[in-house]
Amino acid sequence: MPKRKLAALEKVDADLTNLQHKIKRDPQSYTSEFQQQWLQYQNQREIYLANPSSSSTETTTPFKELLEFIAHVSDCYKTVTVDFPQHLIDILHKHHEHLEPDLREKMVGCLVLLRKKEIIDSTVLLQTLFPLLTVTTSKPLRSLLLQKILSDLRNSNSKTKNHKLNRTVQTLLHNLVLSDRTSSKSLFAIKITRELWKRQIWTDAKTVEIMKECALADNPKVVTGGVRFFLGGDKEREEHEEEGSSDEEETIDMARLRHQTGINKKSKKADRTLKEAAKKVKRKEKKKGAPHPLNFSALHLLHNAQGFAEDLFHKHLQDKVLQNSTTAASRSKLNLEQKLLCLQLTSRLIGLHKLHILSFYSYFLKYLKPRQPSVTTFLACLAQATHTQVPPDELEKPVQMIANEFVSEASAGEVCAAGLNAIREICVRQPLCMNETLLQDLVEYRKSKDKGVLMAAKGLLGLYRQVAPEMLKARDRGKDANMGLRSGERPQARYGEEAVGEIQGLDLLEQWKAEERARRREEKGLDPDISGDDDESEDDTTAWDAWNVDEAEESDDSGGWINVESDEEINISDSDDEQPSAKKKVKFDLASHDTENGTLDKEASLAPSTISSTTAATLSKLATTRILTPADLAKLKELQTNSAVLAGLPKSHHARHAAQAKLTHSQRHVDDALDASHIEGLAGLSNGKLSREEKIKLLQQHKDERPEHKSKAARKKERKETEGKSTTNKEKARKKNFLMTLGKAKKKGKRSLVEHGRVMKAHSDRAKRGGKRGNAG
Repeated sequence: MPKRKLAALEKVDADLTNLQHKIKRDPQSYTSEFQQQWLQYQNQREIYLANPSSSSTETTTPFKELLEFIAHVSDCYKTVTVDFPQHLIDILHKHHEHLEPDLREKMVGCLVLLRKKEIIDSTVLLQTLFPLLTVTTSKPLRSLLLQKILSDLRNSNSKTKNHKLNRTVQTLLHNLVLSDRTSSKSLFAIKITRELWKRQIWTDAKTVEIMKECALADNPKVVTGGVRFFLGGDKEREEHEEEGSSDEEETIDMARLRHQTGINKKSKKADRTLKEAAKKVKRKEKKKGAPHPLNFSALHLLHNAQGFAEDLFHKHLQDKVLQNSTTAASRSKLNLEQKLLCLQLTSRLIGLHKLHILSFYSYFLKYLKPRQPSVTTFLACLAQATHTQVPPDELEKPVQMIANEFVSEASAGEVCAAGLNAIREICVRQPLCMNETLLQDLVEYRKSKDKGVLMAAKGLLGLYRQVAPEMLKARDRGKDANMGLRSGERPQARYGEEAVGEIQGLDLLEQWKAEERARRREEKGLDPDISGDDDESEDDTTAWDAWNVDEAEESDDSGGWINVESDEEINISDSDDEQPSAKKKVKFDLASHDTENGTLDKEASLAPSTISSTTAATLSKLATTRILTPADLAKLKELQTNSAVLAGLPKSHHARHAAQAKLTHSQRHVDDALDASHIEGLAGLSNGKLSREEKIKLLQQHKDERPEHKSKAARKKERKETEGKSTTNKEKARKKNFLMTLGKAKKKGKRSLVEHGRVMKAHSDRAKRGGKRGNAG
């Protein structure tokens, strides 16, 4: 472009900018000037629409400047510019392919600016940008539109959730996915939904339904995006929440700010900084007291988990022709990596919701071979899909095949350990799938010289010592299991039988109460081994008196009291004729507690008469004979923490082994996924030798995580600096410039002996007085 034209355009741009500032200050005084620019805009628009495809940069530059000017001042002349948003929308929809990139970007920016000025609402903006996003072939325009859409949705939900807008956009995305399952347009729905889910703007079931339809699409990229959301979306949300909380948890030392404000020069900036810090502290304190949002996992928000798992398995994993098609060309086009993702999601759904897809377990038989690529992932998926409701007959064949293919003397140590670990993970979830002959054969591998195989076999042995010791030989059961079988305390597990819910750690609380009761009786001079009802009533009175209601209201962990309409006590006597006495009446714990596998079974807590005598004998009496006070719950939490800490301390070999076995064989949390590292873990840890580069990388990683070593003096100095404290006079004297101390040193060297003695005596007297000011007063 010639220099003259460029200078003229710059002059026009500067004039429009000056006019824009003047109009914003006083719109009424510059109405005529705006009318002239509006007429010029209309002329430029007609010229451009006459031939939009042949427009160049020289012709569109004045038009862009006029668009930006009118967008900035349109809120000052709403009656004149009432049609301006529609002009932009029409040009974008009709000529977006022929528009110059800079002009197209300017129009999108003008629409966003009009939305910020509330001339148009979010619905109009999104209905304009969404169609462009799905039809344009320009990559820069797609990224710009996606950025503006996400930004507008975040801003619309910043203060409070805009449910109407969210429902509209969710319906739009859902229809986009269902309109064409073979198209890649659904990727935009995945990107928008996943970003808003990560930021906790969309957390409802409709969001999960969109991603469910994406996972069942016909396009491989869309399927991968939908499946990855279910496998990793919750983790992304947790990481984003942790990053946000870590940014907000910047420690603000109010005392330091007040100190600095007091000793430094008074200024408005210091006062403003102090006030902003105080506001930030108040916001943090207010946020601490606010209730935490219920962030349900995407897998828990599915409406029909059984149907979703079946569709996912039959459509993407089984080698069958897709529905509504008769040609072999419509078979699933997923590669091995994509199929493994679908397999992981299907197995996760089956294990989490305890679903029944019986053909799913026979699907693994052709993949359970050591030479199969990613075989450890197949093993992990098989174990993850196992639960207590799976018929043992369905699992016997896969377990036997793993034992035949992986566990043998001829197999490598890593292969054998992986097979044993996989069998153990399956048996943790369904112990009945193992037969005694195979178990005894696998347990013998605990004598192997390979450490990984030895550890895996011992893990399997320890598991069955806990869940089914009768399947082991007497010499392999261990002392505790043998004693339990002889006394009849270990009933054999049966298929379909669920464990009766109990409060975890309640035995610790009962033991502590018994010790406290014995201690009090011993202080009174009574027999500590005998206790009566008076002691129990004294326990209740002491527990309720020890609890401060004010503390309960202030506590963040307190869930509040449960209102009960009737205080009638429940009689659990087996005899209908016998009238219960007051001492035999029982109360039930109305607080909800978590157990190992979930929450306390409601039927077990409300109808204890249905519990069998053998099971009821093993349950703690505290859960069925008295109401646990808030002080009891606090003590229960403390005892559980202490027990977990003490389990890791060195103690006798037998006690330590029992504690570790109990921790090792307890089931993982039901929401935690099982991956290939759990199958390879022990073998890779024991046999996998790291190369020199891997060792250096591992050491560097640990070095980066380790805090920097500092001396005690350096740590003290750093702490004083963070607290805003100054240094001592001695430290200041060390840092003083040498030339400043030269005169004093020369004078000190010229002192006579008498003067030196006088100075030393004065120093001694000053030290006795306690310094220059002394200790008087």
